[in-house]
Parts: sequence; structure tokens; C-alpha cells
Amino acid sequence: MSRPPAASTVHLPQGSWATVLDGLCALFPRIGRTVWEDRFARARVLDAAGQPLRADAPYRPGLRVHYFREVPREDPIPFHETLLHVDAHLVVVDKPHFLPVTPAGGFVEETVLARLVRTLGNADLVPLHRIDRHTAGLVMFSADRDSRAAYQSLFRQQRIEKGYEAWAAPLPAQSFPLVRRSRIEAGEPFFRMHEVPGEPNSETRIDVLERHATHWRYALQPVTGKKHQLRVHMAALGAPILYDPFYPDLPEPRPDDHARPLQLLARRLSFMDPLSGVHREFTSELALPEPA
Repeated sequence: MSRPPAASTVHLPQGSWATVLDGLCALFPRIGRTVWEDRFARARVLDAAGQPLRADAPYRPGLRVHYFREVPREDPIPFHETLLHVDAHLVVVDKPHFLPVTPAGGFVEETVLARLVRTLGNADLVPLHRIDRHTAGLVMFSADRDSRAAYQSLFRQQRIEKGYEAWAAPLPAQSFPLVRRSRIEAGEPFFRMHEVPGEPNSETRIDVLERHATHWRYALQPVTGKKHQLRVHMAALGAPILYDPFYPDLPEPRPDDHARPLQLLARRLSFMDPLSGVHREFTSELALPEPA
């Protein structure tokens, strides 16, 4: 059973809590018990089949729970997505910097998914892949449950070619094109990734499109799809992507600087359509201007 649109999912870990409510309160200590009780009362906590759970439902490790994030006050994000393609099975959108693809943290309504559901009136929309909110560019959504698995297999089986562009520091000592392979795992804090010793689980092909005195424009082709893969690989090479707020260093928390977006763009998606067998290619209408 797929996740309900716009819902978040948690698989309950081992624990001795009596009820699902007790477990969720312990797992998410920043969310008050009364908030969870209210969500249960309004059927905003669901089981794996999408049916409302009772607050007194027995706690069971491994149970899949869907819940809807809610933010009392959500500041609008002053950038807008652009619809590039819509058909019965597939939606392709150009995402601006700073806009999340799906609900996370303090973002619920100000996400690409929520905006598209409202615009297209299709509650079955599900992202087929994700780019983080600091990155701009192409995102594909499944618009139909029956054909969803066919498109998801493109990513799972690495049968889709993804092309990115980025501005970063020069790497004059490197020979291009080059391939970066490494093992990427979750680091600290939880939203950062880092390279560790071990069997590689990530691969990026890197080339240079433009050379300037202080910054080069790179073509990045991720073969795998690890979280923050391109940002981690470029930082590890000694050329962190310009204006990256997470890599290589994590500064003190501060508001988004809309004048200095991460200089990373999901530029191109190319694949053989699993339904029609026709080659399809989408290109972002956005661009990364040369840094001043």
C-alpha cells in the first residue's frame, strides 16, 4: 500500500509503549501529547492501509504509521514552480530554489507536492524522486497509481539519465571527465551526509562546461541517488558547490538567503518511457547565471 499523498511515514521501532499514541509522543518529543491527541481525533494518523488509527491502538513494533505534518503558521515561499509536462501518468515540474518537494520540518503547504495537488486537483500525485529544497530544477511525479511502479522502476534500476549543473571552485589539478565513487552514510547532525570507508554505494560522473578565474561550471551526472550525493562529492574533491549551506562546513543556523541560492540545478532527465517505449527527455527552463 502506498503512502497517502502529503503524509509522512514512520515504522514503529522496538519499544514497550502501551499505545501508538504513547510511542509517537516518545519518538517525537518536540510535538506535545495534546497535538498528537488532536491529530488522532481528526483522523490525521493512519495505518498502512490508509485507515484512521485510534489513539489507544496497541503499540506494535514494525507497524507502518502515516501522519500529516501540520504547522500553525507557515511563511510563504516567494518562488513558484513551473509545470513543464502533464499527462495521465506523468507530471514534470521545474522547482525553484528553497521550495521543498514534500512536507518536511516546518514546510507542509509550501511544498511542490501540496501546490501541485491544489493546482491539478489530483490527490494521487507522488514524487518519483526528490531533490532537496536548496536545489532547483526538474522533478517528476507519478499521476496514476496503476502506472506508478513502472516509472519508479526507472530510478530503482538506474534506467534514467540525470544531468545537473553547478558552479563551484576550480579543480585545476584534476583531469576531466572524472568519476567519484565513495560510500556515503548519514552523519551528524541527522540531515547531513558524509563519506566513510567501505564499499562505494554512490557514483557521480563529473566534467567541466566553463572555466573562469574563480569558479567553474560543472556538469554532474549522478549514477546513483544518495541523499546530497552531488554536494558531498564536490565538497570531498575540494570544490564545494557555491553557497552550499551544509558542505563542507555547517555554519550557525540562519534564515535562507534568497540572494545566494545553492548553485545546483537539476537540468535534464532522459529515459525510455516504460509504457510507450518512446524516448523522452525533459530540460529545465531555469539557468544558473555566472557568479559575480
